[in-house]
Amino acid sequence: MALASSTSTQPTLTPAAKPHSKDRRSPLVLWHLLSLDAPTIAALWVWFIAAADHIRLPLSSVAAMFIAVWMLYAADRLLDTRLLDSQSRQEQHLEARHYFHHRHRTAFLTGILLASGALAPLLFHLSTEAIHLYLILGGLLFGYFILIHATRSAHRFPKEIAVGIFFAAATFIPTVARQPSLRLALLPSALLLAMLCSSNCLFIYAWEHDPQRSSVPDHPTHATTRFALRHLPLFAIIIALAGTALALFYHRAPWVIPSATSISAVLLLVLHYRRHIAPLTLRAAADLVLITPVLFIAFLHR
Repeated sequence: MALASSTSTQPTLTPAAKPHSKDRRSPLVLWHLLSLDAPTIAALWVWFIAAADHIRLPLSSVAAMFIAVWMLYAADRLLDTRLLDSQSRQEQHLEARHYFHHRHRTAFLTGILLASGALAPLLFHLSTEAIHLYLILGGLLFGYFILIHATRSAHRFPKEIAVGIFFAAATFIPTVARQPSLRLALLPSALLLAMLCSSNCLFIYAWEHDPQRSSVPDHPTHATTRFALRHLPLFAIIIALAGTALALFYHRAPWVIPSATSISAVLLLVLHYRRHIAPLTLRAAADLVLITPVLFIAFLHR
């Protein structure tokens, strides 16, 4: 979330949040602004994890994941912008994706309503065990949602880390629900994916708060951001090395899952060192590097 000026009478876009003319024409950026990036990645990983374990998921499971994640992300961004039209002109730490959702909130609210209608019948096709696990995860997620939107206590547990944990758990549930014996075997891969997703969010946060790109160079978050910009590359390297080690030496789970995670970490690191590009393109590209499962489709049919 980029910084907005606290002296303005209305929330304003920072350089990181202003739409770039070429960005608006880019399908990659529209993929991000429409909140289609996270559901695409979630649905892809759900299918990929199951296929790697020789489990044939029904299309309804993948579609349900896509719709549910899209609703969650769209709702979260609309909630982040709920004070933009209020009389209380507080400093708004928002990005272009938030302003896009606010400008088109009627369309997004309509979309969420229609998506909920499409999701309901798909839930009947999920296994009982999957529904049970999703209810547990959903309860935890709902509690965290309340925490970050209704209180100030969310800062005690970074949102970026929570997103990584919830995201990884949700993508592995369809597989372990059908094959409970795989829970322990897949745990290292699940933890690695959670680390990757959290690092993805942390990189994005650091880029959007980079003091070299911000209009408020003395903002107090910049000390933390500088620390993150220096140390996150090491975290990405650790993920890449751990993924490589799992792929080579851990034979209780498919090697393609940690391999895809490792490649994503490397691509995220490359993106970090080439981050001086249009902000919206950079933000969308950070999610694009998570689609590495497509590189292993040929191996899944052997």
